Formats: sequence, structure tokens, C-alpha cells
Amino acid sequence: MKKKPTILIVDDNPENLAVLGNIVSENGYIPGFATNGTTALAIIKNKHPDLVLLDVMMPDMDGFEVCQQLKQDATLANIPIIFLTAKTEKDDVIAGLKLGAADYVTKPFNQEELITRVNTHLEFQAAKKELREALAAKEEALVTKDKLFSIIGHDLGNIFNGLQGITEHLIDEETQFDVKEREDTLQTLMQAASDGYDLLTNLLNWSRSQTGRLQANPTTLVLQDLIYQNVELQHNKANCKEIYISAVVNENILVFADKNMLNTVLRNLILNAIKFTQESGTIQVTAEQIEDNLVEISVADTGIGIKPEDIDKLFRVNIAHTYGTAGEQGNGLGLVLCKELVEKIGGFIGVESEVGKGSRFYVRFPIK
Repeated sequence: MKKKPTILIVDDNPENLAVLGNIVSENGYIPGFATNGTTALAIIKNKHPDLVLLDVMMPDMDGFEVCQQLKQDATLANIPIIFLTAKTEKDDVIAGLKLGAADYVTKPFNQEELITRVNTHLEFQAAKKELREALAAKEEALVTKDKLFSIIGHDLGNIFNGLQGITEHLIDEETQFDVKEREDTLQTLMQAASDGYDLLTNLLNWSRSQTGRLQANPTTLVLQDLIYQNVELQHNKANCKEIYISAVVNENILVFADKNMLNTVLRNLILNAIKFTQESGTIQVTAEQIEDNLVEISVADTGIGIKPEDIDKLFRVNIAHTYGTAGEQGNGLGLVLCKELVEKIGGFIGVESEVGKGSRFYVRFPIK
């Protein structure tokens, strides 16, 4: 439910407070009251009302001084102030506006005119707030993208440097290889090329998703074939760390999803499990129908696990370098992309993890 705006009414006349309070309440706002400038300042600093109706002529501290103090406080300066004044001289009006007041209404005031001005300034204030939030979000997104491309550029640079170093080593006529050394070198070369391809694929997909060019085309899919293919594609990477990877999927389980997007999600989740599982660990990929129209795909590992305070950060664009159990580099983009793709095709992604015992990432999709 949308929160009702609060309006602080400042006037040393109790009758005026009562009348203004009724007007404010009848038009759907929440009134607050102060009978002098000192009390008004204390309430404003504590409550941060959405608008202030401020009498000018008050003992002790007049409305002009209250307004001046508020505008000098950066945390309160954006609160719109409407002066209520019996002073109609042009100089007095100009003085109030120069202090930062949004508007003024002369006494005795017309109820319809007063509430119209209140509505206008509240709507204008809400629009300014939305604009500030939008600008802040845009600035944050630009900073995040700059950081992302910086990290990805660094990661791609490392991959290509590695490829260059390995190939130079291979073509060096003075280097002598036995069969095992050549096989290991070629395996490293293939791993580096594969890592580069995975990173580039994720980057392109994420970029297309951000610009709205990644469109979902969901169809009914047989999960067994899809999952077995993805597990088979990653067998070599798992074998390099002596990780046992298996899949258990009933041949009759169907899911309604975009095939390319689901392949990307499965590939990233399996690669993530391999990266953070120690040698001789295990990974199991399963799928089961958990409700009449819901299928859950699970990728569970016996890896290092995730700290509770880090779980909430996994699917946010909070890009940072990460390192697997064998020093594999990562940047978090894969999981961010998984969340975007899963939600784009009407699914849900979650994770369960315990430090030192492993993690289970799961996605849920409708059957139809």
C-alpha cells in the first residue's frame, strides 16, 4: 500500500491548526502539528515530513527564520515549504521565496486553492525524487558496467596471454616434449580456449539481455537429453580435477523453457560446481517434478560452500574476481546471467549451501 504523505502544519493559532488539520486529513494526507518555530524544527529533523505549511508571523522564531534554518541543512533542504501569511506586500513574498520557500498562500486562504497548491508541490516533489533515484540507478549501472568490462578485459587478457605463451612454447624448435608433456600442454591449451569461449559467450548473452535483444522462445523440452548433453560436455573439465560428475533424470520429465537459455543456465551451473569443488569431489545433476506443473533441476556439489553473508550477493551485479579450488578465475557474471535468463523464461533460481560441505543450486520451471 502506498504510504500517505505527511504534512506538518506550523501555526501559533490553535483554531488555524484545527482548520488546516481537517483540510489536510479530508484530502488523504496525514497532518502533524507545531505551535512554534523551535518545536517545528525539532519535528522536521526527527520525522522528515513530505511538506510544511508554515505560518510567517509567530513569536520567538518567525517562519522566515525556520525556513532559513531548514534550507541550510542538506538533509532537510528538499522538503517543500508553503508559507501561510497575512503579509501581502510584494517585498515580503519575494523575501520568503528567496529563502527557498516553494510557494505562499495568503490568509484568509481559500481551501480549494490551498489544497491545489499542496497537491501540486507534493506531485512535483515525488517527480523529483523519482528522477533522482533514476539518475542514481543509472550512475550505479554505469559504474557497474565499467567495473564489469574492466574485470572481463583483465580475464580475457590473462586467457590470451596464456594461449600465446603455450603456443609459443609448442612451436619453439628447441623445446623437446615427451608424449605426456605434449598431451598435458595441449590439454592446458584446450582448457584456456574453452575458458575464453565460455567467458565471451556469457558476456555476449548478458549484453544482449541488457539491451533487450535476447528474446525467449519457450517450448516443451525433454530434460533428460538436455541435461545429459551438458554433463557430457563438461566431463573433461571435471576429469582434470578428478571430480566425479553424474546425472539422474527420468526420461519422462518435460519442461517448458527456451532451449538455448536453459543450456546456458545448465552450462554455467555445472561449470560453477566444478570450479568450487576440490579434487576427488562429486557433482550430481538431477531433475524431478515437485508439483503438478513444476520441475526442479538441481546441481549439487561437495565443494567449499558459500558463507551465509555472501549468498545474497551471488545473483546481483556485484562483479568481483573469484578463484576456484584450483585457482580458476571467475567474475560472477555467470550466476548473474543465470538469474536473468531463468526469470526471463518464467522460472526461479535459488541456492542452498554450507561452508565446507558444498552447495546446491536449483532452478524451477513450469511443465507447460
